[in-house]
Amino acid sequence: MTVESTAAARKPRRASKRTSAAKKPQSADPQLVQLLTPEGERVEHPDYSIDLSAEELRGLYRDMVLTRRFDAEATALQRQGELGLWASLLGQEAAQIGSGRALRDDDYVFPTYREHGVAWCRGVDPTNLLGMFRGVNHGGWDPNSNNFHLYTIVIGSQTLHATGYAMGVAKDGADSAVIAYFGDGASSQGDVAESFTFSAVYNAPVVFFCQNNQWAISEPTERQTRVPLYQRAQGFGFPGVRVDGNDVLACLAVTRSALERARRGEGPTLVEAFTYRMGAHTTSDDPTKYRADEERAAWEAKDPILRLRTYLEKSGHADEAFFTALDEESETLGKRVREAVRAMPDPEPMALFEHAYADGNSLVDEERAQFAAYQASFADSAEEGK
Repeated sequence: MTVESTAAARKPRRASKRTSAAKKPQSADPQLVQLLTPEGERVEHPDYSIDLSAEELRGLYRDMVLTRRFDAEATALQRQGELGLWASLLGQEAAQIGSGRALRDDDYVFPTYREHGVAWCRGVDPTNLLGMFRGVNHGGWDPNSNNFHLYTIVIGSQTLHATGYAMGVAKDGADSAVIAYFGDGASSQGDVAESFTFSAVYNAPVVFFCQNNQWAISEPTERQTRVPLYQRAQGFGFPGVRVDGNDVLACLAVTRSALERARRGEGPTLVEAFTYRMGAHTTSDDPTKYRADEERAAWEAKDPILRLRTYLEKSGHADEAFFTALDEESETLGKRVREAVRAMPDPEPMALFEHAYADGNSLVDEERAQFAAYQASFADSAEEGK
């Protein structure tokens, strides 16, 4: 199947070596940093600019398309009973790919449970993400191999982890930065407010990247705050900025700027990526119960993949052969994911107790013995029944 939104085929023009921003006005929303409109038109911003080659633009498009394809396959696998749960990122590809590609290799990422696009940018094998949701591993990757921490299910706690790590980076004298991802719902958690306080007081090199997808499960953003989320940073003494979360170019430019600021020793920044969760909160959720179809339709018109495709076609930076080859690549990815998930072996039940503590724990030892006895009781029952 074709995974990205389709657009009418246009005759490509010859691609220039570098792209240039057209002399067009900024978005009508003065709060929103935007470099690519929903209609696929390049616009300028006085504080943020970006100059990417045609190859780099195609790379961002490829990242978003393959991430969406992987996400769609994971949703289908859950519906087929192959995964216990899945948290879709549908609609949030630009926020994740734009911010993910702004990172340097030595930067460190603290995700939630929905940052599949960022994981893609960090080189984490997609099948490792699915192993956790299938229940065969606790994450499946070494966080230090990709500087990408394990997924965090507890809402908001990763912002504290990121702040502490960033404080350590500063004490070590390194020039790397840390980024913490969280949602609009998590912004109401005390952990997030505490992380803002500590990061400001200790001038920690951390970027707080809030993906405001408008809904904290069934709770709309307006039920959580009386001001735009990015303005909360003012009360803690560091800058906040709202970016069009469906604009991959703006997300890249804003995040890159915030990371560079952190590396210069200027402290934290809050980035609010104003985007939309097109699907359900997770596969156990039914968004039709609490939001209108018209709302989703309005946001679908701002689709992050469609707008970049439109720009690529208008500017002549990609031709039909590129899009066709990418469709084929996405199908290959989908097949690889399906086969890998179905081939995952069930874990040894006693492995549940491994790696709970680095040096062991008497309570875990007791629980392990009790569970082993419980497992053995099934074998005893089978013998008695013969």
